[in-house]
Amino acid sequence: MGGESHPRAIASSYPKLASGPVGQHIQSIYKERIGQFRSGGQYEGQNLLKAMYEGRASGPDHVKLSVYSPPDLARPTFKEAVSNDFKPTKVGESFGPSWSTHWFKVQLTVPPSLKDKEQVELHWDANNEGMVWTQDGEPLQGLTGGGERVEWVIPKKYRDGKQHLIYIEMACNGMFGNAPGGDTIQPPRPDKYFQLHEADIVAVNQEARALSIDFWIIGDAAREFPADSWEQHEALMVCNSIMDEFIADDGSQKSILKGREIAQKYIGSNVDSSKVYETDTQPIVYAIGHCHIDTCWLWPWAETKRKVARSWSNQCDLMDRYPEHRFTCSQAQQYKWLEQLYPSLYDRVKAKVKKGTFQPVGGSWVEHDTNMPSGESLVRQFLYGQRFFESHFGARCQTFWLPDTFGYSTQIPQLCRLAGMSRFFTQKLSWNNINNFPHTTFNWVSLDGSQVLCHMAPAETYTADAHFGDVKRSVTQHKSMDQDNTSLLVFGKGDGGGGPTFEQIEKLRRCRGLSDKVGLLPRVKMGESVEDFFDRLEKKAAEGTQYVTWYGELYFELHRGTYTTQANNKLNNRTSEIMLHDIEYLSTLATLKDSSYKYPKKDIDDMWENVLLCQFHDCLPGSSIEMCYDDSDELYAKVFSTGEAVLESALDTLGFSRYDSNKGNAIALNTVPWERSEMVKLREGKQEIYAMATGPQGLVEVQKLAHSTETSASIKEIKKGVFELSNHDYILQVENGSITSLFDQSARREVIAKGGKANQLVIFDDKPLYWQAWDVEVYHLESRKELPSGVTKITENGPHRVSVLTETKISDESWIKTTISLAASKSGSEPSYIEMSSEVEWRENMKFLKVEFPVDIINTEASYETQYGIIRRPTHYNTSWDMAKFEVCCHKWADLSENGYGVSILNDSKYGFATCGNMMRLSLLRAPKAPDAHADMGRHHIRYAILPHAGPLDHRTVRTAYNFNHPMKIYSHSQTPSSQTAINTPAPSLLSAITLTGDPSLILDCIKRGEDDEDVSRGELPKRKGRSIILRIYESLGGKSRGTIKVAKGLGIDVKKVTKCNILEDDEGELKIGDGQEVGIELRPFEVATFRLWL
Repeated sequence: MGGESHPRAIASSYPKLASGPVGQHIQSIYKERIGQFRSGGQYEGQNLLKAMYEGRASGPDHVKLSVYSPPDLARPTFKEAVSNDFKPTKVGESFGPSWSTHWFKVQLTVPPSLKDKEQVELHWDANNEGMVWTQDGEPLQGLTGGGERVEWVIPKKYRDGKQHLIYIEMACNGMFGNAPGGDTIQPPRPDKYFQLHEADIVAVNQEARALSIDFWIIGDAAREFPADSWEQHEALMVCNSIMDEFIADDGSQKSILKGREIAQKYIGSNVDSSKVYETDTQPIVYAIGHCHIDTCWLWPWAETKRKVARSWSNQCDLMDRYPEHRFTCSQAQQYKWLEQLYPSLYDRVKAKVKKGTFQPVGGSWVEHDTNMPSGESLVRQFLYGQRFFESHFGARCQTFWLPDTFGYSTQIPQLCRLAGMSRFFTQKLSWNNINNFPHTTFNWVSLDGSQVLCHMAPAETYTADAHFGDVKRSVTQHKSMDQDNTSLLVFGKGDGGGGPTFEQIEKLRRCRGLSDKVGLLPRVKMGESVEDFFDRLEKKAAEGTQYVTWYGELYFELHRGTYTTQANNKLNNRTSEIMLHDIEYLSTLATLKDSSYKYPKKDIDDMWENVLLCQFHDCLPGSSIEMCYDDSDELYAKVFSTGEAVLESALDTLGFSRYDSNKGNAIALNTVPWERSEMVKLREGKQEIYAMATGPQGLVEVQKLAHSTETSASIKEIKKGVFELSNHDYILQVENGSITSLFDQSARREVIAKGGKANQLVIFDDKPLYWQAWDVEVYHLESRKELPSGVTKITENGPHRVSVLTETKISDESWIKTTISLAASKSGSEPSYIEMSSEVEWRENMKFLKVEFPVDIINTEASYETQYGIIRRPTHYNTSWDMAKFEVCCHKWADLSENGYGVSILNDSKYGFATCGNMMRLSLLRAPKAPDAHADMGRHHIRYAILPHAGPLDHRTVRTAYNFNHPMKIYSHSQTPSSQTAINTPAPSLLSAITLTGDPSLILDCIKRGEDDEDVSRGELPKRKGRSIILRIYESLGGKSRGTIKVAKGLGIDVKKVTKCNILEDDEGELKIGDGQEVGIELRPFEVATFRLWL
């Protein structure tokens, strides 16, 4: 044991004696404490806010103000405004009323005490929007007000002690209009005034501002990281250390710099520049600046035009200050407004587009509704949008951008692909109030099998504030991590415009720095485009990643009331779509008949652009303020006025004139592409008589009906108040305005369910949880009340048509007069239907009017017309996904069929429908009081019909609904169809020179001239030599179909070749022309196909 050595103990630096008690930080208290450092309130004079500014100058010696207030809510241009006299004004004065404009002359003199400061700004705040202009009329930057975006950086050249002049255009509305109080969707107050409470020159302490943002993000980490993570504890300690340092040195500049040093231990040292993104670490969240500007909503279109200028000038300014900033914006209409009204700012934007920092996206004219526009309207949204982007910026868009629309039609993927877009971005389904949509990144598949790669931002917003939580949620709420873990973070003030702010860009820098320094937060990156993001997704697909699929519509489980609200606006939409169909068809043929006739391309473009504008996703759905519908009414009136003039010119060229009974020769014009029969009215002197028009597309001969005919309809009162109407097809009984029996004589079956009443008017209490014009909630169904009808009387007594009229009192102020009519029919003719026409005086408050049809049909699915196809939806409530579709969108018809028999309900302007079991309900009118207090109030005229049919749902319903919406019109013409062969006049035959035969499911939906034909082009894109005719054909029933395009010979229409195109009219392949100028075609189920006839 001896001889062993014992090493001496090493001395420890750890104190032997305790210096005193040290307590553990109480997490909840220290976490709550950090909120004191940047907030207003009782500690504002002691915290970081007191150090934010190094000096301030105000009053007329430094900010001299004078104002010009235009009369009558006018919005004069800069040149108009500055030519007027300006009167002295000062801070503290108020300006209004709502929607008025005030121009301020602002004369700035920077005092010597501020001239050497790092950054000097003008702070202007009147709680409303504004625009800063140079004295030469250049728009510089928008102002938001209410403490947001109130600063304008004063150029250093202004620090010379001299007076410098700028102008500020004040708009008397907030970012979200002029709603009273804090509820933005309430109807705007007309009498709001805004007090100018700040107009100061301010020297900003840039280090204090930077520390504030450092602390903001680290504080978020302390609040939002898991409580059991070291990263959360470290963030809390850092925040409290910064506060302790600030207090210890009484908020000195030295303490601020020291606080920044402490912060950088957590967020890194590169957060003051774009270098923070220049690391070899891999980001998974890609941030893109965005500014969603509702083209109308809580403000009129005139204000939107100024919002665009304010918002986009802000972004151009930020791009100059932040090299990583990339900004994406959609809606060709808004770019066009900017070009027209702010040409110098448009040039600035165009230069940024060329540089790649300002990035057009979307490919459509506006961010439109996709539920209610017709198929051709959806095509034109892409056609006009993509042509604008290509002609102005040299490239088409690749991504369809629709973040805020209320559901997405099932044919959108097919139309996107036909418009050159393979990607789709949205997020709106995150608002679903019943089911949680299960995917983030997925393939969305159309009715025909076409697909687009869809990404829904997992942050679940398109107006992210670029908070720590937005970055975090971009992963924690991502539902497609098995296939791909990346996401888009779309940030910037939106809806009312504005776009990203400098604080948001600064916050993202710190988020990235934090991720690289301590981890846990997903890495975010700026500096790339939406297309870069989708490129990576498509590359993964090419390398074998299989994204999940979603087939059919992206049904939005909210805002179902928008299928019905603002009924007259929806009627105008349907009417204008039909008018444009006829104009293009007739104008095309007029160019073939007479070489001196000029295709009215400008008028057609103007009409289409106006209609497309009115399809914006807050206009057509009915969710805007009353001023917007005053605007849209005016625009539609312009469309109809222009359209009537264009139609008259084309018809005159084709030999038509207004019908005059004294001249005889009544001719019907059939603009649908198949033979049809229709009973029409002719005026002879002071009376109207019935006639029958039967014939193919084009010129149709009209034959007056004799008083006694085999095609008679009859009516009789079988007992008091009960009327029996009958024709060759049906016998129906009407009692108290309702159809208690509808017997199909050919099928020998009753159509109405036992004990049921069809055409029964019902009213519901309609008070959604919040969004009045937007929503109808499932519980409204529990308030159903039948409306008792008054006396029914006969108004037509045959033999060609019989009718009964019933007046129903809805309330003391509202009533409805409904006429049920049955026209004569004969065996073997096309289907006949029972027509209802209603005149409604509607003065209700938060009520919903519908009409019911209980039918003797059983099926778990009902069918509804959608654009270019049919969508089937459940008639039951088996699951929450089924029940969520208690109110759905349809177009011209809805159908419930079982094997061998069915019933279709047709309409002329309605889009809301519901089928529950065997009860079919057409939605007629709503009465929301926000945001338009007078929505739908007044007089309405509505047509709808019952079409029973033996056999399955087929072309008969599709065609009859077309006919119902395209009634024949009566004209006079120099020749009749029966005389055209003998006299050999080309015009009558020309109207039916282009036909489609084959499977009846094929619909020739559009005949127009080629956009870039040399005799049509307006020069936006290169002209195409020669002339061409574009045909749009779709398969309507869901099966592979074959047909033949025929162009009649001998009329001067010589077809040189035929090509298949996309909807942008790019030729994609040539088809063989057979004998007699015939071309065989084959379409897959629900395919939309476009063909060019080269002449």
